[in-house]
Amino acid sequence: MQYRTYGKLGFKVSALGMGCMRLPRIIDAQKREAQVDKEKALELIRYAVDQGITYFDTAYGYHNMTSEVVLGEALEGLREKVRIVTKQPFGVMKTQGDIRRNLEQTLKKLRTDYIDVYLIHNIQAPIWEAIKQRQIIEAYEQFRSEGLIRGIGFSYHGLLPAFKDILSYYPWDMCQIQQNFMDVDREATAEAIGLAGQRGCALVIMEPLRGGSLAYPPPQIQRIYDAYPVKRSAVAWAFRHLITYPEISTILSGVTTLQQLKEDIEIFSQPDAVPGCLSEAEQRILSQVKATYESLASIPCTGCEYCLPCPQGVHIPGVFRQYNDGVMFGAFDQSKRGYMFMGRQNQDASPCKACGTCEALCPQHIPIIQELQTAHKALKGWIE
Repeated sequence: MQYRTYGKLGFKVSALGMGCMRLPRIIDAQKREAQVDKEKALELIRYAVDQGITYFDTAYGYHNMTSEVVLGEALEGLREKVRIVTKQPFGVMKTQGDIRRNLEQTLKKLRTDYIDVYLIHNIQAPIWEAIKQRQIIEAYEQFRSEGLIRGIGFSYHGLLPAFKDILSYYPWDMCQIQQNFMDVDREATAEAIGLAGQRGCALVIMEPLRGGSLAYPPPQIQRIYDAYPVKRSAVAWAFRHLITYPEISTILSGVTTLQQLKEDIEIFSQPDAVPGCLSEAEQRILSQVKATYESLASIPCTGCEYCLPCPQGVHIPGVFRQYNDGVMFGAFDQSKRGYMFMGRQNQDASPCKACGTCEALCPQHIPIIQELQTAHKALKGWIE
């Protein structure tokens, strides 16, 4: 296993971290319920420790608030071998007292008296001002002074401008962003990676395989990989895109099976799994792969948002992006999960009244009403 320095905090962590959002599940389709398959999850986590993984990432809400419980049980007796990182979302910080109560609950679930790094979960531009006004960071600083946490960080899904604002506001110990070779031009981008490195902020990458979508390439993509003289899996290609950045401290993989975990460990144990590993020729291969994936999108939505606001609140470009991702990658699980969260915010296609306002505004002349129905049929039904 390769190891890297964790920003200005200075300790070493495994370059591969285990994310605990996609633990194996048992699904009851009739009740539309899912729970962690604890026996398999405990086996995965303990195997990871045995193989040299020292970094484990979870969050307050993962797996219906049970991920921390499972991780705590799995790591009991192994605490000094690992770093545990978890997150509290702003949405559950209803009062200042809630912030402490949620942390205390998390500590009990994890069976530990401290957390190595505690994150404000999923900071977004619309809630950033409220986070500052509520003095959430100051509450975290108090936790650190009491020894309950040892580092302060944030996780972020979004574009570069807001990321730069958040990163420059406070001397964070770490930040966690979505990045992969498909998101290199969106999300926080490669520039964000460099900025975090300049500030000595430990940088953790989530969604390196885009929810697993990049692990199973369609034939058009596989042919590109097969033409390269060095043979490696699609998973290895995706990870190498990130391994090459020296600023990255650890790359999270949300594994569901022991076979996935073994493959990841093998990739991160190679002698050349080090910064600078990606050659110019390999970069060109990944650029070709990215362009080919993008050509597979079936709804020609450019995300211009001229169709918004929808009178019923449907986030039309967001629905189309989820659908196009499913089509591109030939795997709808990640898209379905994202669509479920859109539904919780009443932004999915179900409220559509077919009023036609959006179609009159679309510069691409997309039959939006029809395509929304197609997308909804393909995306609905995720069980969390």
